[in-house]
Amino acid sequence: MINGTLRSDVDRLWEAFWTGGIANPLTVIEQITYLLFLRRMDEIQTTKEKQSAKLGGPIKDPIYPPKYKALRWSSFKDKDPDALFALFTRPDAKNDNLTVFDFMKQMGREGSVFSEHMKGATFMIPSARLLDRAVQMIAALDMADRDTKGDLYEYLLGKIATAGRNGQFRTPRHIIRMMVQLMAPQPTDTICDPSAGTCGFLVAASEEIRRTHPDSFHEKKFRDHYNTNLFTGVEFDSSMLRIGAMNMMLHGIEHPQLIGQDALSKEQGHISERFSLVLANPPFKGSLDHDAVDPAILRTVSSKKTELLFLGLILRMLRTGGRAAVIVPDGVLFGSSKAHKQLRQELIERQQLQAVISMPGGVFKPYAGVSTAVLIFTKTDSGGTDNVWFYDMRADGFSLDDKRTPQLTEEQLELQYTEPTKGAKTLHEKSNIADILARFGTKGESKRARTDQSFLVPFAELKANNWDLSINRYKEVVYEHVKYASPAELINGKKGEPGLRQLAAERVKLLDELEGLLK
Repeated sequence: MINGTLRSDVDRLWEAFWTGGIANPLTVIEQITYLLFLRRMDEIQTTKEKQSAKLGGPIKDPIYPPKYKALRWSSFKDKDPDALFALFTRPDAKNDNLTVFDFMKQMGREGSVFSEHMKGATFMIPSARLLDRAVQMIAALDMADRDTKGDLYEYLLGKIATAGRNGQFRTPRHIIRMMVQLMAPQPTDTICDPSAGTCGFLVAASEEIRRTHPDSFHEKKFRDHYNTNLFTGVEFDSSMLRIGAMNMMLHGIEHPQLIGQDALSKEQGHISERFSLVLANPPFKGSLDHDAVDPAILRTVSSKKTELLFLGLILRMLRTGGRAAVIVPDGVLFGSSKAHKQLRQELIERQQLQAVISMPGGVFKPYAGVSTAVLIFTKTDSGGTDNVWFYDMRADGFSLDDKRTPQLTEEQLELQYTEPTKGAKTLHEKSNIADILARFGTKGESKRARTDQSFLVPFAELKANNWDLSINRYKEVVYEHVKYASPAELINGKKGEPGLRQLAAERVKLLDELEGLLK
């Protein structure tokens, strides 16, 4: 958890960029990301040098050969602003006519996933003064351990305050963590997010595995799997790929599989039956022509809507027995088009749909006010849906207006995940997350009535309702019986309460008194 001092340091760094003339939040984060990467690469080089000095012999796979010493973070961070800016903007023959930024862009041979996605990166810090301030602030940040680095970057990403293109926006971290904990990722999993963005789902999954399976990290086989094949992200936006790669690197994952292309495209068709767990919040508002979409996806759902196509893609990506938690707009639950019904029937009849968690409309504010739900399902290709668990989420720990003001303390927020049963009792009015985690998959849910906040709906009823998954279709509302006064009681009053006749008499009396005052 990021402390107050570090939070203030990041706020000051953010403010420095805004006052320095860079107002686009994504540009700010991207430029800070480059500087963080340079600091990180210098730290890795220093570690290699220490290992070489201790063991003897040459440095193994050096990031910075001796002739590029001037381009290292430790070499340039204390230079005066003009000399520092020159290293970033003016090629020097002493460094093979490379700037610091040029050298960073060709670091792919070092092997980090971030460096592999540097093509197209642009240095946009406009002045020596701003660059110097940013370098000095980043040099002063406490980044001693993985948790601090990761929390720092997550806090930075939380400052994204504008929606992206095609309905893209950052999924709230507390919703990501809820979904990840519901899916309980295992060390043996292969996990994918087909619309990775900043890689928030993949990072949260990695942290959950660290929390629940710490002993696995003692095994070399698992560490190799963790750093290479456990996490895969697909993202077509190159800027997001770089930001997501840095997010994973700072959380201790050096070589995840990050694929830079549109997950729905024909070129992506080779990813089939590969993953055991998919976590995703796909774009909602996009529309694609059939010619641009992988035909295998269209065989599952014939549609142009990206939210439906992504669900078809996820089913294709999952291996048999693989599971998924996916955020969808409410329209997916009850849409009446042929494609909507086709997809819901596929999930319920041919796969195993386990849960529909309806979230309130304010969860994604200020980006969008659309109501959404989390679908949880397992790919079986042979059915298996018996009962579907519905939960009506009414609060998520934040106000549901554009301000999204926290309703919980940081300690209460953490309690939701570490002790959900306790949190369900104490935090329910302000957040339902602990209650969801405590109830999901428990035997007691079968006894709940349709008037409760969660309940089960059998397969036969879903089929009879044309595969409708809207919670309002199935929940029962108990209306309070209200007894109104009779006409006679309204006229004459009852039990000491004045009726219309008495009120009229008082009104006439007051008018008479007023008339007397005017004479």
